[in-house]
Amino acid sequence: MKFPSVIRAAYQFSGGLVCAGAVLLIASGAQAQNLFESSSGDGNILEYTPGGAQSTFASGLSSPHGLAFNSAGNLFEADTASGNIYEFTPGGARTNFASGLVNPNFLAFNGAGNLFVSDYSTGDIYEYTTGGVQSIFASGLISPQGLAFNSAGNLFVADVGSGNLYEYTPGGARTNFASGLSGEEALAFNSTGNLFVANSGGDNIIEITPGGVQTNFATGLDNPFGLAFGSTGDLFVADNFSGDITEITPGGAQSTFASGADFSVALAFQPVPEPSTLGLLALGLIALFSVKRHRT
Repeated sequence: MKFPSVIRAAYQFSGGLVCAGAVLLIASGAQAQNLFESSSGDGNILEYTPGGAQSTFASGLSSPHGLAFNSAGNLFEADTASGNIYEFTPGGARTNFASGLVNPNFLAFNGAGNLFVSDYSTGDIYEYTTGGVQSIFASGLISPQGLAFNSAGNLFVADVGSGNLYEYTPGGARTNFASGLSGEEALAFNSTGNLFVANSGGDNIIEITPGGVQTNFATGLDNPFGLAFGSTGDLFVADNFSGDITEITPGGAQSTFASGADFSVALAFQPVPEPSTLGLLALGLIALFSVKRHRT
């Protein structure tokens, strides 16, 4: 069956666009991004290139703790001693996003772009809309720390005071996901949906399957606090006492990625930029003309 030339050209163009878009998305997904670290002792946020080169992204903070990026690439920081949440543009400009918290610790964004904050002293989890409107998502915890969302949109909370990990549905219903932990701090999910826990009390990292089965993933750390997964699947760990960032492969091999922080607390990777429509169109045209050239 023969198609008119206009339809055939449109089909070829759309095919080139899809292929180019897929290539761009794959390349973006594998792109290494800079790592950010809260250095609580000296009030700095440090930035590291994929090769480990260190620079100071922000300074003059009051015991910086949790870090999280929104989808626009702005960095949010829980400033524990001041009770504020600060927002930083990629260029480092700072604004006050929220105030009046007692002891804000860890941060996490849900799929809708709302920010969740654990307040260690009040036992509450606060939710903020993108416009900064605050509500209490959960209360009655003892000393909540690490936060992480799974692919289903459920929020996991490390309640260090009870030794439990709690799971909350988007509607706020709570279940006990894991117990018997000692000093659980940051949480992070890997690409297969397993939950990793920085267990500062045991100087180890615990891995928990979606079914709740616990295994010991890494040992020999020095009061691990922050966790973040890199684009290659390696786990990065902020060792609070040593000030080191330890990199751990999926197979468990450990190496020191960076050193020099003063009480390292939290880690966050800069998000991979979303491919623009214009970029996809341009790459589609390039792919189309490349195909046509090879056919002629």
